[in-house]
Formats: sequence, C-alpha cells, structure tokens
Amino acid sequence: MTDQVVLRHSVPPTSTGSEGWSAPAWVPTRALGRSVLLTGLLLLLGVALGRVDLVLLAAPFAIGAAVGLRRMPRSAPEVTINADEEYLVEGGTVDAALTVSNPDVIPYDLVVIRTRTSRWLKLEHADRPFAITVGRDGWAAVELPGDALRWGRQGVGPAAARVAACGGLLACRPVVTAARDVRVYPVTEPFNATEAMPAAAGLVGNHRSRRMGEGGELAGVRPFAPGDRLRRIDWRVSLRTRDLHVASTLSDRDAEVLLLLDVLGEVGLSGGVSGSASVLDTTVRAAAAIAEHYLQRGDRVSALEYGAAARRLRPATGRRQYLKVLEWLLDVRPDPVEHQDDDFANVFGVHHVSSDALVMVLTPLVDPRSADMLAQLTRSGRYVLAVDTLPDGAAPAADRDQWTPLATRLWRIERENVLGRLREHGVPVVAWAGAGSLDLVLRDVARLASAPRGR
Repeated sequence: MTDQVVLRHSVPPTSTGSEGWSAPAWVPTRALGRSVLLTGLLLLLGVALGRVDLVLLAAPFAIGAAVGLRRMPRSAPEVTINADEEYLVEGGTVDAALTVSNPDVIPYDLVVIRTRTSRWLKLEHADRPFAITVGRDGWAAVELPGDALRWGRQGVGPAAARVAACGGLLACRPVVTAARDVRVYPVTEPFNATEAMPAAAGLVGNHRSRRMGEGGELAGVRPFAPGDRLRRIDWRVSLRTRDLHVASTLSDRDAEVLLLLDVLGEVGLSGGVSGSASVLDTTVRAAAAIAEHYLQRGDRVSALEYGAAARRLRPATGRRQYLKVLEWLLDVRPDPVEHQDDDFANVFGVHHVSSDALVMVLTPLVDPRSADMLAQLTRSGRYVLAVDTLPDGAAPAADRDQWTPLATRLWRIERENVLGRLREHGVPVVAWAGAGSLDLVLRDVARLASAPRGR
C-alpha cells in the first residue's frame, strides 16, 4: 500500500473565511465510551467498597482519555478528487488521485477512504478502501492510475472518507465529495472522402461548384468579354481562331455537412475501445471522423440528434468547431420517443435542415420512424446519405435475449426490405467501414445533384 500513498508537506490552499472553522462533525467513538464507562464503574466500586486498588486501576483509563482529548480537532477533513483534464482519447491513460487534507493542528491517526468509478475507467485498486495517515497541517494523496475504455463523461467518485483522531477517541462523520467527470473523446476512425460535394454554397472553399468564377477547375473556353483578366487568355485557341478566347473556370466553394445522429435506441453491447461496438459507439466514432475530415477541408459542419430532445450544434468551421463537435458527442445518449406526436414533429422538422447541406444520417434503421425521416428528407430535395451503423450480429434490442435464430433472421430480412425500398426511392444507404467507404455513394449523390431538374 505504500506505493499508492504519496505524502506531501503542506496543505493545499483553502478558503480563509469563518466557514472553514465552523463546528466540525466530530463524534466520540466506542473506545471513548468504553473508557469512560470503565473508569466510572471502577471509581464507583472503589468508593463503595473502600478499595484503593480499584481507583488505581481506573486512573490509567482516565489519564489516557484526558491526554488524548487535551487538544481536540476544530475542523473537518477535506476530500478532493483530482482527474486528468488534458485531451484524453479512448484507450488513453487516466491520472486520477484522491486527496485528504488536514487543515487542523491535530494529526489524523487513521483515514479510510474509498471511491466509486465508472465501469469504463479501469483504475488500479479502485475497488477497495485505502487506509492512510495524515499529519497535522498536511495532506496525503492516493494515486489511481488506469485506462479509459470508452468515450463519454466517465465519473470518478463520489468518494467518502472516515477519519479517526485523538488516539481513536474521536471520529469524524463520513465526508463525501461529489464525483468528478473525466472527458474521454472518441477514437477518430480513418476516413477520407475524395469525391466532390453535391452542393457548395459558400463564398470560398475547396470544393468545385457549378457556378463560373475564380477557381482551379477548368470549365471550358469562351470568347473574350470585357472584364476578363489577361492571364486567362488561351493563346492557342486565340491564334487558331484569330479571336481572343479565355479559359473559364468553376468557382471553389465551401459546403455544409450536417451530421444527423439517430438516437432513438441503442442496439448491441459495447465492449469499449478494444471490444465489440454498439450502435452508439459506431455512430459517435464515425461522426467524429467525418467531422474531422470535412473541417480540415474548410467546410462547415453541424450536428443534430434525431430523438426526443433533438439537440443541435450550429454550423461553423475551424479547429474550434471540431472541439465543439467532440464535446457535443460526449453527451450522446439513447433518447427514445414513445409516441410520435405533434410536439415531436415540431421539434424535429425538415425546416431545421439547410437545403444546400449534405445530410449524413447515421442510423441503424431499426425504428420505422428512421426510414420515414429519410424519405421525408429526400422528398424535400435535400442531399441525403444514410450511413448504416448497425453492428454485425446485433439483435433487434438489448432486452430481447430470448429471440430465436429464426425470429432474428426474419427481422433481418424485413430490415433488408426496408433498405431496398429506401434505395428504390433514391436514398443511398451504405454501411460504415472507415476510410473510403463513402466515396462511391458521394460520387453518385454529386452526379445526381449536378443533373438538371425539371419543374
């Protein structure tokens, strides 16, 4: 146990107000009660029977209690939880510690401290209590190193400590401190989409648009017109036709990518970063990878939940937006909707989705309302791409363990029929498989977007 305890020589800074020196919750222990009881009995018997030896036997107990209680603690101990605040990713190392501070002049003879931790934080020796001692005007820390197994806000704590002082005659009531959240960001799976965006609506960016302007993509050669730059003159065509011609280009625009996360339910069991992946695991990790890719290209990325709360993150660009996306993804939870009523339709509607945005819907396509939502977005003219996040071998629901293999097979056949109907209605559906898994579908979406539309 000595390798887990780190003693320090000074007390960390605390508040100096009168509240820090309020009456502590120190109570007598059973040892003090037995000492007082035994001393009183011996004195009564010695006086009643006239025996001096009984009085002499009571003297050590009385003197010991008096010496132990000559200086009593005036304030309660302080327990704090220290956790790593740096950028922590799944599978990374967590530096956590429990600190017990003694702001009093009375040393603590024994401190028993214990804490709870999230099941996704594998901390060393966090499943047992620690017994330490803390000197006067000092503090002691119990180091709890470990690994983070899954994304999210994983809690360390609450922690509780019981303290005994004055030779074990006084004990402080349990001091409990609140839990401390450790932010564990999802692992960014490799993703790289090289195909063009279907719609680019910004002023500047890296994607080729369908509008003429200053850019690097050649659109053709046309006759010279007033206002054209001289460096755009195509001298080969001009010498051959004896008229000035210029090379026209397509303007480079940025695009908006909307990550629509289906959180109506959770399917599959999560095994952490090195185990099996549930629907939310695949959804969050894929969303982080897609957001990182498009934000590095200068595009605008926004996020929206398809659930009861319908949380939304506004579109923006840059490194700050990427950190906001990661922070937003930490709070993704299953958010089922029991009945789709008018209130849910008002919270989540097509009007929340930009007409020029590429909508990437990350969904397991288990709830029928997810397919209806995809069909509604497609009918409204949005550029929709459905990313299938259902893990292999997953059952219809986590609480349906009694499904027979035949029932599970029929359920999968019905789900394949839903996927086929969505593809027939023009909704591309592709399973998430990391790098390059969306290139083919993005190319088809871009080709459909560039085709002329009838009135």
